[in-house]
Amino acid sequence: MNWWLEACQIPNEEARLQAEARQLQLTKPTGSLSELERTAVTLASLQNSAKPNVNSPWITIFAGDHGVMEENISAYPQAVTRQMLQNFTSGGACISVIAKEYNAALQVIDCGSVGEPYEYVGVERHCIISGTANFAKQVAMTEEQCRQAMQLGLLSAEKALENGASIYIAGEMGIGNTCSASAVACFLLNEPAEQLTGVGTGIRAEQLAHKKNVIDQALALHKNYVGTDTFKALCAVGGLEIAAMTGAYIRCAQIGLPIVVDGFISTVSALVAVHLNPAVRDWMLFGHQSAEYGHRRLLNELSAAPLLKLNLRLGEGSGAGAALGIIKLACSLHNNMATFAEAAVIGDKI
Repeated sequence: MNWWLEACQIPNEEARLQAEARQLQLTKPTGSLSELERTAVTLASLQNSAKPNVNSPWITIFAGDHGVMEENISAYPQAVTRQMLQNFTSGGACISVIAKEYNAALQVIDCGSVGEPYEYVGVERHCIISGTANFAKQVAMTEEQCRQAMQLGLLSAEKALENGASIYIAGEMGIGNTCSASAVACFLLNEPAEQLTGVGTGIRAEQLAHKKNVIDQALALHKNYVGTDTFKALCAVGGLEIAAMTGAYIRCAQIGLPIVVDGFISTVSALVAVHLNPAVRDWMLFGHQSAEYGHRRLLNELSAAPLLKLNLRLGEGSGAGAALGIIKLACSLHNNMATFAEAAVIGDKI
């Protein structure tokens, strides 16, 4: 039943060594391109190739609504979740533009939004439930519903690999999901809401204080059920899209597909994935450090070095998508710069 406990692929050490050896021969001072070098070498080990590439990126947006919206914890109405689904597939959203810029496949999955049945061209509707329950009053999802959401992530990762994806990005859409993500992080890190809760989409100070209180009350309500069980924390206060991203990250590592992690909510899913299966961490690159309060704490917990710091707080995979440009550049430099021998530069270092 717990497929997420199955072994992950092991990054290829020989490819890493070959990539490191190539970096030493390129016409530049050793280590002078720093994170660009590290990114190319890491990706080489994950793709089992001394010359890595991101020519076929895959982006999946997982959407879901949140019952905790009953507690007035967001600046936007819940209807925006479903409205954005159409915007993703019609090309108007930020991540849609990014996907077009980098010739990325864009998959949009509705894990469980609120509203009547619909048919949007390009949206895969798999509504497990019509939004989670209000975790301030009861568990957000049953364990079976959480498993179903994680399974959607598994299927997405497998579809990406089947279609020749070179790298995978998971993004999310769900009004109220920073509240849910913060609550999950509080359980996993055993910290109060004050340490891990921010303004999300831009709520006022008094609304932020209320949001923190809602989370702290939920932590107390579900404490006995959760204990130290990561999966139960996800069930108790998580979201369908958060669970789906968790499943996608784990399956990517199991089938050998590199991951770029996005912002705060995606990083919470990454933390859940690593808690459930620690070997998943080896398959993660981190796109950016967002402006959302608590994201730096999560990155530190995962020993992550984000490629960008642009003070983004949009979500939907936008920061990871922006980092694709840096990753692509890192690969191009690694693959196309001349070696000392090719450039007839005397010596083996500058």
